[in-house]
Amino acid sequence: MSESGGVMDAFVARPAAPGEYPGVIVAHQLFGLTQDVRTVAERIAALGYVAIAPDFYHRSEAGVELAADDQGRARGFALMGELTRDGVLADVRAAMAYLRDQAGVTGSIGMVGMSMGGHLAYYAATQLDELAVTIVLYAGWLTGTDIPVSRPEPTLDLTPGITGRIIVIVGEHDHVITADQRTAIADRLKADGIRHEMVVIPEAPHAFLSPGVPTFRPGASDETWRRIEQALAEL
Repeated sequence: MSESGGVMDAFVARPAAPGEYPGVIVAHQLFGLTQDVRTVAERIAALGYVAIAPDFYHRSEAGVELAADDQGRARGFALMGELTRDGVLADVRAAMAYLRDQAGVTGSIGMVGMSMGGHLAYYAATQLDELAVTIVLYAGWLTGTDIPVSRPEPTLDLTPGITGRIIVIVGEHDHVITADQRTAIADRLKADGIRHEMVVIPEAPHAFLSPGVPTFRPGASDETWRRIEQALAEL
């Protein structure tokens, strides 16, 4: 896949049956385009969507798959620090263009992002009218300017630009997103008249969606997948 920064790899998953399906962009977390992200894309495809998971780190280092340990986390933070808003938008637009060029993909496009990817999805929703539904899973740093993609103004301040529906899902015990931050996000979405849903999953920590990680919570994951299926059905 080509975009303004060169060639970007992506993982694509399609429904098994032939037909026409909406497209969904999947934004990966801190650790890159890992197997759990590909599994999310495959599960979305099984629901009846053409899912594409771009490699947002490709400008710095293509094909990154980091372990969810201290070393992987440190490298992930370094790579995240090299992302830019312009680069993220170019990559999302390239993913959209790819979907539109595929036979059997309808015009409706949604986006699902996890952790860092949730932040990228929220930002993309503020800039791109083409995103009909955006699902933001435990996205950090929305209320401040801690990372480059949250500058110069906090990404939350760009909320008035959202034209589609947005669903924000976070765990009650998420150490990255405080209760005050959850309140600020919900209040801003309401104040700006955005079609939204703010969901707090009881007892859940950060990054609870994917099996195989220490923070995985089956109940929270099942509830989140129910909401993902419900939201994407609007496409």
